[in-house]
Amino acid sequence: MGIAYQRILLKLSGESLKGPRDFGIDSATVLEIAEEIKKVKELGTEVAVVIGGGNIYRGASGEVECVEKTSGDYMGMLATVINGLALQGALEKCGIHTRVLTAIEMHQLAEPYIRRRAIRHLEKGRAVILVGGTGNPYFTTDTAAALRAIEIGAAGILKATKVDGVYSSDPLIDKDATKYEELTYMEALKNRLSVMDNTAISLCMDNHLPIIVFNFKKKGNIQRIVLGEKIGSIIRGD
Repeated sequence: MGIAYQRILLKLSGESLKGPRDFGIDSATVLEIAEEIKKVKELGTEVAVVIGGGNIYRGASGEVECVEKTSGDYMGMLATVINGLALQGALEKCGIHTRVLTAIEMHQLAEPYIRRRAIRHLEKGRAVILVGGTGNPYFTTDTAAALRAIEIGAAGILKATKVDGVYSSDPLIDKDATKYEELTYMEALKNRLSVMDNTAISLCMDNHLPIIVFNFKKKGNIQRIVLGEKIGSIIRGD
């Protein structure tokens, strides 16, 4: 069976790294994520990852009242670097050559993000972890994921969540929530569905980039998506 996606961008929340912990990074959970990525790499798919920082700091929530919004956003970006380095360590422990590229330059820790360099790493078979968000405050890591996916020519964004797709409301709260197997960008925007923020969805819409929302906790889901199975919900044009 051939692969449906030659190059993907996997969007992970920071919370996906904390496992059973209340915050921080759980080593066993990060290794499980790395193993899932390894399965996809073994199929021949090129994998880039954008990761959030909510397990360490959420700038949008105003966790530290004395910190202004801009500084809080930068603190969140730094949290994504910590997560990216943790994921790099797990991936390399699994035998996957990995590069961390950051939108905020810190030469001792990671390479600066340069689009052509990121693409070259992917072509050489390395997993690429993109951290530091867009490098600018007021933009989420969802928007960073959409922007980077477009820049590197990804075939789609795989948005990892705790549920198995997009619902009319939170299925963990509302037992009558309806699942969408497929919907358009405009439907996601008009119905204010909590998939990605509006800027990210608009970027995907303008560049015809599909978004696949799926349950990352179910092992093998990324592999099945890459092989063309209908997993979760897909957002694309009419």
